[in-house]
Amino acid sequence: MAVLTITKENFEEKVLKADKPVLIDIWAVWCGPCQMLGPIVEEISEAHPEIIVGKVNADEEMELVQRFKAAAIPMLVLMKNGEIVKKSVGYKTREELEAELF
Repeated sequence: MAVLTITKENFEEKVLKADKPVLIDIWAVWCGPCQMLGPIVEEISEAHPEIIVGKVNADEEMELVQRFKAAAIPMLVLMKNGEIVKKSVGYKTREELEAELF
């Protein structure tokens, strides 16, 4: 499944009203660990069709960054039924993320 771009404009529709759990990657272009995590997030998206995967650009979506209280990036947030159920901060391998988040 393709990774969605999450913005404040589509957040309610794509995340809060989603019929599946949503994994959100909060990242920035200038962030080295974010760049390393990007391909892993893509792999997770392809390997787990039971979830929706989206990305929030921290530089462009400060309102969402504040909503998630993202003091450090990369941050992954798993949401179910519009509620945050798990968070992961920093670079981790795919295996570490899957064990931590799922």
